Amino acid sequence: MSRKITVILGHPDAASYCGAMADAYTEAAREAGHELKLFRLGDIAFDPVLHHGYRQIQPLEPGLVEVQQAITWAEHIVFVFPMWWGGLPALLKGFFDRAFLPGYAFKYRPNSQLWDKLLAGRSARAFVTADTPNWFYALAYWRPLHLQLRRTILGFCGIQPVGIKLFAPVRFASEPQRAKWLAQVRRAGTLGR
Repeated sequence: MSRKITVILGHPDAASYCGAMADAYTEAAREAGHELKLFRLGDIAFDPVLHHGYRQIQPLEPGLVEVQQAITWAEHIVFVFPMWWGGLPALLKGFFDRAFLPGYAFKYRPNSQLWDKLLAGRSARAFVTADTPNWFYALAYWRPLHLQLRRTILGFCGIQPVGIKLFAPVRFASEPQRAKWLAQVRRAGTLGR
């Protein structure tokens, strides 16, 4: 079954291994008949700083509006990025700060602590690279990136389920290992997952 998929590369360098993963996913998904839109955040001109929080409206740059429209259009959203300092790269965090705004991604209810999840009905997957081994990341750090992305960003806006695949450690990965990981990403693209 064909799906509408938006792919967002959160690494600032499109020539990175993350860029290769985003390209592999996109190519395989298109070959399988899925409709796709690919965005490389490093190529989009936008200020990643939400200067006044939600107190003032900060006009969105055209590139952010285009990505918002693609997320609205999509049934499934794929994020590809590296884990830096146990979390999101600044560029991707800035994208969430600027684009996942009240009235677009969520809406606070009047006189209530509750909110409406405006992006419900979509699923997501993240392909994340890291130098920290999986076992150490889980045992020593308790997987903070997973919690942030799955619960406090995407889940907060209604996007679920959120699958996260961590490829690590990249720094010591051989070329055959990297090729194996790219094959896993391609397989996910073929399936639209």
